[in-house]
Amino acid sequence: MGIYLNPGNEDFKISINSNIYVDKTELIEYTNSVLNTKQRYICVSRPRRFGKTYVAEMLCAYYDCSVDSNDLFKKYKISKSKSYKEYLNKYNVISLNIQQFLSSVDNIDDLTNYIQKKILNELRKYYSNVISDETTILADALEEIYVEDNKKYIFIVDEWDCIFREAKNNKELQNKYLDFLRDLFKDKKYVALVYMTGILPIKKTGTHSGLNMFKELSMTRTYRLSKYTGFTEEEVKSLCNKYDVDFDEMSRWYNGYIVGDYRIYNPKSVVESILDKKFDSYWTSTETYEALKIYIDMDYDGLKDSIIKLIGGEEIEIDVGSFSNDMTTFRSSDDVLSLLVHLGYLGYNFDTKKVFIPNEEIKQEFVRSIRNSDKAEYKEVMESINKSNELLNNTLNLNSDKVAQLIDEVHEDTTSILKYNDENSLACVITIGYYSARNYYDIYREIPAGLGYADLTFIPRKKVDKPAMVVELKYDKTVDSALDQIKRKKYTKVFKSYRGEILLVGINYNKETKKHECVIEKVKK
Repeated sequence: MGIYLNPGNEDFKISINSNIYVDKTELIEYTNSVLNTKQRYICVSRPRRFGKTYVAEMLCAYYDCSVDSNDLFKKYKISKSKSYKEYLNKYNVISLNIQQFLSSVDNIDDLTNYIQKKILNELRKYYSNVISDETTILADALEEIYVEDNKKYIFIVDEWDCIFREAKNNKELQNKYLDFLRDLFKDKKYVALVYMTGILPIKKTGTHSGLNMFKELSMTRTYRLSKYTGFTEEEVKSLCNKYDVDFDEMSRWYNGYIVGDYRIYNPKSVVESILDKKFDSYWTSTETYEALKIYIDMDYDGLKDSIIKLIGGEEIEIDVGSFSNDMTTFRSSDDVLSLLVHLGYLGYNFDTKKVFIPNEEIKQEFVRSIRNSDKAEYKEVMESINKSNELLNNTLNLNSDKVAQLIDEVHEDTTSILKYNDENSLACVITIGYYSARNYYDIYREIPAGLGYADLTFIPRKKVDKPAMVVELKYDKTVDSALDQIKRKKYTKVFKSYRGEILLVGINYNKETKKHECVIEKVKK
């Protein structure tokens, strides 16, 4: 075993010995299927703390010919695969963690030379009689070895994109690094498989797009590896049953990423919440809110409008195709929002092409970021959020006149950003106005209820002693028509298992007076 050449299986052994381990070994069945084919180049990008390094360790343990890993894998899903024995511990593996190289090199501009020097030194321990003394290029050394023994290599590259995150403005280094990867991998006979993983998809740089041989699987395009992006709903349900954890609350906090046909949960947060027996912001606590604040403060047309709509529960259609896959090249608000998808701050629905805030953990991070923003528009929105307790309490006390007044104030706080011209923008303002209600309710917009779709429904959580609510919104009509619609279309049927008081809330915006009107009625179910 070596540091880079055939690193062994100790890291994977530590993973499976952890308190909580979720079996993702079936991913190996896919990598086995592309070995020694044109599809042998795979680049998987996903947010930090989503299990990228774990997968790299697993692949090293499975393919590394210097160890016997059968005892580690035989009780997991991959052992049932027809290809399991055929490729188990049959290849030389070269494992590269680019982040570690970047941390060790004295001069960042010497990174590619440093990587090659370290690996060449190790290769010479085993192939000193094969690699010529004049060889300083890693690809040349591997070709010399391949000619001698005809054995192929599997390359596992972790944190492949860290240069684009930590040397954001060093274009010369970035291009040199991409050239290094292209020359090392592209059309090389010694390559059986390359599995690269990082946060960002492969950088688009015009003439330096030489890594086009890679199959890219990202948070916007995952295809066959969707269920390995994080924890699936089925896996989280199983964990909740095993450790006696409230699945509904787990879902509210950490669910929400739509990846292919799967609803994906944040693995880091799920594991930590189970171990701590507490729901909290675990994933976002590993980085300050500044990481998000930098991007939402950018001055691109429509960006702040989109951020407020997202906080208000809307989904925003964007074009992810123009994103350059780096952290500095932005041409529009769509590019900024695309980056936030790859960083894990937004979910993305491939079918609708829309982004959204996936869960409670991320929503708290957005609010924290705008609270600390220097932008006047965000400060005004925070005024609305700070009033949300008062709005909720007055609603629960059936004080309709005060509710109308407070919604007027919320509207005034958001008019500098949001265009107020239909029921959809009205719904966004109302959702922001009731922001604190999320502590007690599951809040849904436009969900099937009775004979139609209720604008807003507030379903009390377990052990919450508050009435359910249905809110119907009208733009330049009447509050009576709103209340009538709730009753006529039987929206209260949405509360299937709920028994108790329900508040029927009608809200109308009068375009002529530029004021809101409200009526509240209490019923029992």
